[in-house]
Amino acid sequence: MTSPEPHPPHQHGGHGHGHGHSHAHGPAAPVSQHLRKVIAAVLIPFSTAVLVGLVVLWPGGAPPHQRTGVGFDRQTQQARVVTVDTVDCKSVNVGQGPSNGDTSTAESQQARNAPRKPCGKATVEVTSGKEKGRTFTEIVQPDSPRQLHAGQDVIVAYAPDAPHDLQYSVTDVNRRFPMALLAGVFALAVVVVGRLRGVMALVALVVSFAVLTLFILPAVLQGSNPLLVAVVGASAIMLIALYMCHGLSARTSVAVLGTLVSLMLIGLLGSLFIGWAALTGNTDDNTGLIHGLYPNIDMSGLLLAGVIIGSLGVLDDVTVTQTSAVWELHEANPTMGPRGLYRAGIRIGRDHIASVVNTLVLAYAGAALPLLLLFSIAQSSVGTVANSELVAEEIVRTLVGSIGLVASVPLTTALAALVVSADRSSTGTRPASRVGAGRGGGGRRRKK
Repeated sequence: MTSPEPHPPHQHGGHGHGHGHSHAHGPAAPVSQHLRKVIAAVLIPFSTAVLVGLVVLWPGGAPPHQRTGVGFDRQTQQARVVTVDTVDCKSVNVGQGPSNGDTSTAESQQARNAPRKPCGKATVEVTSGKEKGRTFTEIVQPDSPRQLHAGQDVIVAYAPDAPHDLQYSVTDVNRRFPMALLAGVFALAVVVVGRLRGVMALVALVVSFAVLTLFILPAVLQGSNPLLVAVVGASAIMLIALYMCHGLSARTSVAVLGTLVSLMLIGLLGSLFIGWAALTGNTDDNTGLIHGLYPNIDMSGLLLAGVIIGSLGVLDDVTVTQTSAVWELHEANPTMGPRGLYRAGIRIGRDHIASVVNTLVLAYAGAALPLLLLFSIAQSSVGTVANSELVAEEIVRTLVGSIGLVASVPLTTALAALVVSADRSSTGTRPASRVGAGRGGGGRRRKK
């Protein structure tokens, strides 16, 4: 056998530590039976409540409605550009005005006086649906941001009530192949680097999207409370993703508990400040269309649900990292008590806080960059920009999520330190060599 024999009682200064453990190397040992019962007493009722919530709120699919033909609420088909011919814009009754239709500005005057450019007349063939093979023409102005070329795959909208020649129109470019290729590269990178853990992470990602598309979105459309749906759905995603990726262990359970409490804090703060700031959640064309199609949906509740779900992914990262840090610190020095573990873990957490909060703020700022650019062009003051509902939503979303992230670090660190320290006192002793290396002697360890 290659494993070391238990140390005799006379080693390390004569202290009687002859009941050493054999797990000096490798992963952390399982926690004691008592702690497993305590953790299970918290997580089993919570998991049961989440399962009951899924069953009670399960929507059974999105409710049907009559399509409006506006925005995303249109019938679409795939198509391909066959040819693009150059024609005079006048011959197809297209003027050379500004793209926004305003003729009173200096931009419009410049556009009218500029040399006239030819238009493009694209012949487009429908490649899916009942009318596969049907062709129609699409006129592309020279100043249009989206230019078509032969052989290009596009998405077309179908309006059955329009005149025959106007039933189809190009709405977007078909990006499925580059998006699928990018997703394949991402999956390959995750599997190559993460191996089995990476495979499980991808499976958890698929499950998360399944919960989002099969439960959360249809349940909200059915008229269920968005906050309740988000809490149940986010909790289900959290349980499945964490245990699937990190295993069914006390370490993972501590991360789950830390994430759960942090999500509760985010929900309370979000509900308070969304109501206090009178944020309606109906700020753009998309939310306006949702409210028009389903007026019974609580848009402010939908905003709060988005805050909770959006914070979940980063919370998982923080709580798992902090829990693992405390566990590894305990393995490196089993004699450290809960205070020592907490102080060492929180030093790691402070670095994590700085990077995570900055990442979250920049992510929201990057998403709202065009909006911020418009305010900059208008030379609006910072107070005016922050007071507008569009920006105020992002500020509340960012700050509430960041508060939850910051709070999760000391909370999860303290919880992990208490669990792993209680496990040390309840499972006996560590190897005498490890104890002596940690504090310079084996007699410093106390029993509670």
